[in-house]
Amino acid sequence: MTQLAPTTSARADDEQKRFASLDPRTGEVVAHHPVASEADVREAVRAARDAAVFWAGLGFDGRRARLDAWRKLLVKRLDEFQQLISAETGKSADDARTELALVVEHLHWAAKHAAKALGKRKVPSGMLMYNFAATLEYRPLGVVGVIGPWNYPALTPVGSIGYALAAGNAVVFKPSEFTPGVGVFLAETFAQVVPEYPVLRTVTGFGETGAALCASGVDKIAFTGSTATGKKVMAACAASLTPVLLECGGKDPLIVAEDADVKAAAEAAVWGGIFNAGQTCAGVEVALVADAVYDEFVALVTRKAATLRPGGEPDADFGPITMPGQVEVIQSHVADALDRGARAVVGGLESIRPPYVEPVVLVDVPDDAKAATEETFGPTLVVTRVADADEAVRRANAHKYGLGASVFSRNRGEELADRLRCGMVSVNSVLAYASVGALPFGGVGDSGFGRIHGEDGLREFTFAHSVARKRFPALLNPMTYDRGSRTMRHVLRMVRVLYGR
Repeated sequence: MTQLAPTTSARADDEQKRFASLDPRTGEVVAHHPVASEADVREAVRAARDAAVFWAGLGFDGRRARLDAWRKLLVKRLDEFQQLISAETGKSADDARTELALVVEHLHWAAKHAAKALGKRKVPSGMLMYNFAATLEYRPLGVVGVIGPWNYPALTPVGSIGYALAAGNAVVFKPSEFTPGVGVFLAETFAQVVPEYPVLRTVTGFGETGAALCASGVDKIAFTGSTATGKKVMAACAASLTPVLLECGGKDPLIVAEDADVKAAAEAAVWGGIFNAGQTCAGVEVALVADAVYDEFVALVTRKAATLRPGGEPDADFGPITMPGQVEVIQSHVADALDRGARAVVGGLESIRPPYVEPVVLVDVPDDAKAATEETFGPTLVVTRVADADEAVRRANAHKYGLGASVFSRNRGEELADRLRCGMVSVNSVLAYASVGALPFGGVGDSGFGRIHGEDGLREFTFAHSVARKRFPALLNPMTYDRGSRTMRHVLRMVRVLYGR
C-alpha cells in the first residue's frame, strides 16, 4: 500500500532530490526519479488546469479517439510495460501480463461508455411541473489527483485515471515510491497521443509528495492504500473540503457452501490467495468452509499450495514481497496464529525468507488472531471450519472490512451473495468482478468508499448538472407572490388526486 512516509526501499538523495526505484528480487536500481516538492506539485496542478479546459473541450468523441489511441499504443508496448512492472514489483511475468490485460480492458470500456453514462439526457419533469423540460448531465470536476499503490501499479490507478480522463478531467498522478517508473511510463505514453497539454502528469516522490497533492487544490483525490493511510488522506483533504475516493484494505472471505464444487473452490482459493504473492486487496485471505466439505477442501488446498514456489525468474509461480516492511507484517500474523494454537498445514515461519515468502496455509486459527482479523497481504490462507454457509455469511458480515468476497455453491450462490455486506461478490469464481468493465469496484466499512470502474466509476469524477427549462406558462403557478389563495387550493387538490391515493 502507498505510504505517506519515506521507506528504506526507495532511498532519496537529499542533495540531488532524486531517489532510486529498486528491483525487490535483486536490490538492483531500476531507475532514478525526482522527488517532487510541494512547489513542483502545485505547478503540476496549475498546468493541469489549462490542460483540463483543452481536454474537456474535445468532447466525448474527441476524448474517446485519444484514449483509444493510448490503449493501442500500450498494447504495442505491452512487453516493455510488463518488464517494467516486473522489475519494480518483482511479480512474475504472467502476473504482470494479467494486470496489463485488465488495464487495456478498462481503458476500452471507459472510453466507449462515457458519453452514454455522462452525456446530457432528458428526464421526466413530473405532473406538477408539466410545463417544464428537465435535463441532466455529468460534467468533469476539473483536475483529479490520483495516489496509487505498488501492488497493482498500473491496473489500480488506471481504474481512476482512465475513468477520470474519459469523464473529461485532467489528472495529476502520484505513484507509489516503490513503482515510480510505472507512473512515468503511463504519463509519457499518454503524452504521445495528447501532445498539446499535460492532461496526465506524473509527480514522483514519497509521502510528502502525496501530502502536497492532497493540499494542492485539486478537485478530488482518488487514493488506494491501507485503511490507516486512507484516514490520513481524508483528514488532509478535509481542510480544503476536497472530496476523496478511498479504496482501502480488505480481508476478503471465500465461502464454501455444503453443495459447492469443492475442487473448483479449492483451486480458486489457492489462486486467489497466492497469486501476485498474495498482495491483492480483494484477494482471498480467509476461507470459511462448511463442515460437510471442510476436510476435503483442506486436503485439496494443501496438495495444490504445497507445489507452488516464489522466485525471481519470469516463469516463477509468483514473485517476492514488493515492500520490505510487509514481510514483518506477514511474519507477525503467522507467528501470532501459531503461538495461539493454529496449525500450518502448508509452510510456516520457515517459509518466510525475505524478500520471498512461500505459501502458508493455516487452520484452527483463533477468531481474534491477527491472521483472521487483519489484512496480511502475503501468500497466506486461513481456512476456518463453520457449521454451514449461513454461519459463513454471518461471520463475513461481522468483519470491519467489506471490499470483496467469493461464494462457491451449486444452488445458493446468488442468494448467499445477496446477503453479503461488501462491495463486490464473485459466485463460483474469485475476483471476476474486477475484470468486468461495467461493474463498480469499491468497498464499505474500513475498506473505504467511492467506486472505480463502471458507470459509477465514471460519475465518481463528475458533478451532476441539472437544468429545468420552462416551455410555456402554467395554468396554475404557485411560484409567485401573485399566486393567490385560489391557486394554492387548486395545487393542493391536484396533489391529493395525483399522489394521495
